[in-house]
Order: sequence, then structure tokens, then C-alpha cells
Amino acid sequence: MVLSGNPAAGPGAQPRLVEIHQDEVLTGEAVALDVQPIGFFLRALGVFIDVLVGIAVFFLFALVASWLIGQSLLDVLTLPILTIVVLVTVMVVLPTAVETLTHGRSLGKLAVGGRIVRADGGASGFRQAFIRALVGVFEIWFTVGAVAALVGAFTPRSQRLGDLMAGTYSERTRTPALPPLSPGVPPPLAEWAAVADVARLPDRLSRRLAQFTQTAAGMQPAARARVAASLAGEASAHVFPVPRVDPELFLLGVVAVRRDRELRALQQEDQRVRALTDTTAGRHGLPTR
Repeated sequence: MVLSGNPAAGPGAQPRLVEIHQDEVLTGEAVALDVQPIGFFLRALGVFIDVLVGIAVFFLFALVASWLIGQSLLDVLTLPILTIVVLVTVMVVLPTAVETLTHGRSLGKLAVGGRIVRADGGASGFRQAFIRALVGVFEIWFTVGAVAALVGAFTPRSQRLGDLMAGTYSERTRTPALPPLSPGVPPPLAEWAAVADVARLPDRLSRRLAQFTQTAAGMQPAARARVAASLAGEASAHVFPVPRVDPELFLLGVVAVRRDRELRALQQEDQRVRALTDTTAGRHGLPTR
């Protein structure tokens, strides 16, 4: 939690509290962004792919150089100089150019669904890409990735040494699709839902009921009816009153009522926490939200 002010509010504006969680970054405008850093193993896979591309470029150069020497089109004395130039190009120039032009999306990053961004969530530029590539010569190429793996294993966002020096990290660009919205209380059970008692339903059984309502559409009719009857028999021992409807409709109503009441309880708890936070901030002379 940090104190920040609004630059557009004028010099007399009061600072406000901004709560920063582990998976959030604070932008220059004091806006907390919810981000998902890419995991350590996916990050390592992306680096491995980029290294393979660099090695392929170097081997391509070696084949071309061998052919040119065989055709007497290249002087053997100039080969070491060209080799150094190609090594610098593969290790520094090429990664810097690719990350600068693609805003942090190299071939390895695209393969694993990530991109390099600044610590404040903004797009990385030439300076960040050059620092990362320059440090990468040591931590990736010279040490065969040992230093990068060691540093990345002990940093919260799997940042390697180049990221720490450049102020960057790898952000996840592929997010899983949101689950479909669960249906509400069926209309025939609207009156029953107002008085139903589902609090005694065990959590494990409740999860099974929710899973069935989400997957029932893809089941065979006979298996669907059989599973619905079995689950309804288990749930009826913990629900009062039990409506006189078919088992699947009963399960839909139980899941919807339980979900709605749990959501309402979480909202009320959040309101109490906010009220307590405002009261505590007021006692210490801090502005409330």
C-alpha cells in the first residue's frame, strides 16, 4: 500500500491510498494494473527457443563461409573478423532489434505467449532491449543459461539478471478463457429459492453439483439422468424444503441459490472490510476512499 497524489488535482489535493498486490504494478499515474507474469518454465522455454534461433543463424553463416572459402571468394584471414561480427550480431544486435521492433515479442516469447514489458507495465524500448541483450551475453551465452536460471528461480516474476538491470519482466499475453456464466434460479423454483435452506450442503458435494450443471449438456441422456438422480438424492438430505421437481431442475436450483448467497456474503464482507479500513484511516488522519 502506497500514498499517491493526482497530478491533475492541483497542489492542494490530498494524497490517497493505493493498495498494490503481488500481481499488480503501479503506473506513473498511480493506477494499479492487474498483470500475470509468465511462469519460470515457460520463460525458460522461450529463452531456449531464442537461443536455438541464434545458433541456427550462426551455423548458416558457417555454411555460407565454408562455401565462399571453397570457391576462393573469401579470404581465410578475414574469417575470424567476420566470425566476431556474426557473434555480436547474433548475441546483441539481433535480439535488440527484434525486441525493439516488436515491443518485446521475440520468436520464443510468441511461442510461449509472453512479451517483455517495463516494470510499470509499459512497452519496452531500445534501451531495455539493449541492456537485456548485453547482459544476456554473460548470463545466457557464456554460462549456458545457468546464471539466468538461478536468478529467475529466486525472483517473484521469474526475472533474469538482464530484466533486473533493465527494469523489465515477461508478461503473459495468453489468458485462459473465462468460464461460461452459470444459469440463474430456474423460474419454476423462484418462490422456493426465497425460503430454501442450502447452508448445510457439504462443500465437496456442492462442487460436484456445480461441475455436473456445467457439463450436463455434453453427457448422454441416459447417463445424464442417472447422475442427476444420484446427486439429487445426496443433496436432498441437506436441503430443506425439497421441491417436487425433476432431479436436474432441482440441482440447477440448489447450485444457483448457493452461488447467489455466497456471492452476497462475500460482498457484505467486502463492505465491512472497507468500512473498517475507512474508520482506521480516519483515526490516523489519512484520507478515506
